[in-house]
Amino acid sequence: MALPAAAQTAPRPAAPAAATAITPIAFTERTLPNGLRVYAIRDTATPNVAIQVWYDVGGKDDPKGKSGFAHMFEHLMFKATRNLVPEQMDRLTEDVGGYNNASTGDDYTNYYEVVPANHLQRLLFAEADRMRSLVVEPTSFASERDVVKEELRQSVLARPYGKLFSVYEPAVGYSVHPYARGVIGSIDNLEAASIDDVRAFHATYYRPDNAVLVVSGNFDPAQLDRWIDQYFAPITRPDTAIPRVTVTEPARTKAVRYTVYEPNTPLPAIMVSYHLPPDRNADIPALTVLNTILSTGESSRLYETLVYRDQLAQSADSSFDTRQATGNLVAYAILAGGKSANDGEAALKREIARFRDTPVSASELSEAKNELLTAAIKGRETAEGKAREIASSVLIDGDPRAGERQLAAIARVTAADVQRVARTYLNEAQSATILYLPEDSKPKTATGDTITTAPTVRVADLVPPRDIAIVRPASAAERVAPPAPAAAPVSAIPNAAETTLANGMRLVVVERHTQPLVTATLVATGGAATDPADRAGASALAADLMAKGTKTRSATDIARQMESLGSSLETGMDRDGGAIGVTVRPDALPAAMGIVADVAINPAFADAEIERARAQAIDANSVMMKNPAQLAAVVASRAVFGTQPYGAPLAGTPASLKAMTRQDLVNAYARTWTPSQTTLVMVGDIDVATAKQVAETSFGAWRATGKAVAAPRAQPAPAPRVVVVDLPGSGQAGVVVARSGIARSDPRYYPLAVANGALGGGFSSRLNQEIRIKRGLAYGAGSSIQARRQPGLVSARTQTKNVTAPEVVGLIVDEMRKMGTAPAATAELDARKAVLVGGFGREIETTAGLANVIGDYVVEAVPLGELQRYTASVAAVQAADVQAASAALLDPRPASIVIVGDAKQFIEPLRKTYPTVEVIPADAVKLDSAALR
Repeated sequence: MALPAAAQTAPRPAAPAAATAITPIAFTERTLPNGLRVYAIRDTATPNVAIQVWYDVGGKDDPKGKSGFAHMFEHLMFKATRNLVPEQMDRLTEDVGGYNNASTGDDYTNYYEVVPANHLQRLLFAEADRMRSLVVEPTSFASERDVVKEELRQSVLARPYGKLFSVYEPAVGYSVHPYARGVIGSIDNLEAASIDDVRAFHATYYRPDNAVLVVSGNFDPAQLDRWIDQYFAPITRPDTAIPRVTVTEPARTKAVRYTVYEPNTPLPAIMVSYHLPPDRNADIPALTVLNTILSTGESSRLYETLVYRDQLAQSADSSFDTRQATGNLVAYAILAGGKSANDGEAALKREIARFRDTPVSASELSEAKNELLTAAIKGRETAEGKAREIASSVLIDGDPRAGERQLAAIARVTAADVQRVARTYLNEAQSATILYLPEDSKPKTATGDTITTAPTVRVADLVPPRDIAIVRPASAAERVAPPAPAAAPVSAIPNAAETTLANGMRLVVVERHTQPLVTATLVATGGAATDPADRAGASALAADLMAKGTKTRSATDIARQMESLGSSLETGMDRDGGAIGVTVRPDALPAAMGIVADVAINPAFADAEIERARAQAIDANSVMMKNPAQLAAVVASRAVFGTQPYGAPLAGTPASLKAMTRQDLVNAYARTWTPSQTTLVMVGDIDVATAKQVAETSFGAWRATGKAVAAPRAQPAPAPRVVVVDLPGSGQAGVVVARSGIARSDPRYYPLAVANGALGGGFSSRLNQEIRIKRGLAYGAGSSIQARRQPGLVSARTQTKNVTAPEVVGLIVDEMRKMGTAPAATAELDARKAVLVGGFGREIETTAGLANVIGDYVVEAVPLGELQRYTASVAAVQAADVQAASAALLDPRPASIVIVGDAKQFIEPLRKTYPTVEVIPADAVKLDSAALR
């Protein structure tokens, strides 16, 4: 859909009508003689430029017997062209402080980059070269096919509920249209693809008259036109027609229902889907509002009824998937422990029926419109966001102004419109239902249903065009190099104004008037590190409960009132501090801050809310325990830190959560939330004087009621371990190699940050090169540092098929060791520094991103002047500094190794290298104990 989605619920005070006008995206458009459609959005306030090329080809166009083909082809577009060597796209983007990526939908494949504006010409050259002259050769083809298999294992087979969303939902959604096959395909279909298929696919669909080019950001319009004419205009437009899917999905007139039993399914899930008309249909605005009311936020109908009131579900949501042709509205719920799948199904369908039977309230309608407006503004904060809206509008709707048109239509939607579209599209006879149940709950006499793509789905063979040219890399003498970058634009780092209220609370304000948005984040120091050893998760649970009722507001009041302003209240807790945040339009800020203050100062910790939150946290834990990557990360923290504060699971364990009393939660709140430990960060369309007035009004009367407790100091790390958590039937193994690192205040922070960038920070990093690019053993591999008030975790991680887990462990250990044995090349370090600086620049481009950076500085006790010093601090790091930091802090000898997966597939090879490996069955893991058993 062209607009971002959002939502709301039942009787409440009417929300104010949206008062903030959204400025339309200003763009120019032209079509080259070869059919390429070009859109340009100029914004001189950013130092960056976004380049996006969208092709009108996606999963629906996969050839017969080769589902997943368009997605696999997307991967190959990052390999060689006639003039670019494999992975050079990453050199042109990531290594200069930008980034690139791509995605495949059912209707499109898009390629997008954000780079400093002086690199625009180089990216236009590169995008044109891969449109014109992609090289397809056996080595890259085989490697990327293996990578896609690992992506499938990771997202579909290993992740709980992966098959439900990626395989079963599209299969039951369509009986004729090729949307039924799903974008990622199957391993068998991936194996069926050949190099000749790839070349034919490129020749058929990757042509200028099937593409849209959008450039958004800081550029000279006349120069942009010259470059586009230079690089794209000479690309030949084929004289053959582009194959199009013309199949029309028939209306569903009889409800269908399936029950399946799947392994590694922690809780039952229910999914109910209904067909939607194409995105350009006049009913889409009303359906958008309906979906917003159904599922966005904690005042949405699904959350209020299934999750909050009836406690039937651990989570409930919907997806609003509109397309060029028939789409789907999918409502789903992950049930709470011990709840009946039949009851969950009935509850979901009751909520859908309410839309048919009764008009939505005026307050629900206004609230949904406010949320959609705020979401649209947030989507336009960056050059990339604006480019994405224009490109998707063109590809999905055939109209670059579809976003503006839909937003205007949403403002006109009435309650009668919502009821009408519910009665038109969401009748019971139009539903498709899946009950997705744990395999171990299957009755002995039950068989369960088999869900496959219907044999009536119409797909076509790929007919290769005549005379497909086989492109080979140019010789070194013939290769055309990308043009040199222009002079770098000057990037201004915003200044933060700081003051302190009379009660000791800090106020930090950064003015940014590019969009009518303000992000306000209340940050407090203390955090989960202060939790007693037998009360892990107390601070996190207390933070969640702060938004679940105050002395004068119920949880429902808080959600409804905040979401009526077009926002949602976000509360969170980390090791060293917590935060409460909102992003709103300026006119809604005073009311929003009144709610934030009430939540921060007057939490009620009502018994009923404690029991509800406790049950939800325990259910969330059961889901985590079935996810190999998530479980590996939690086990690694415990293995590395043992009984130290950073070792306990942040969200607690079933045992600690069950033992939690109200007083434990009150104590946890008091350890963190007091004025002298709290900072209010406000970023956006507000001036310092107004910010101070709002802060004084909201927080001026707050006085300390508890006593701050210092976090325990770090102790020596326990001995390293090799731990295997046996998760039989797991679709992949999660692998983590982790050790203790440094505090944020350590002078080695920046050398270690650069070292981590070289090791595992990005696509071009050593780990990703060795594990994904060279060997195809994983979808991705990386590393991270958690530099906190006390020394935090340094970890390298990936997911791979079970049988290759020992090989991947060996590669990670080798790369960590190598970092400290020899100095890195200057070119490698310069590229990694650019990654850090570019990532920092993109993060502070939005109000929420900048507020998060400042909030992290507050929690980590970093002076705010670091905003201005960050780039210079990174640039000052030398190769010797990186090697010294690596030798001390990336040495794998003190590291613990954790693998979570199907142990029988890899334990014997692993044991040959690590004879002392510990094997713990997943259902016997005890995260309360440093021993893990």
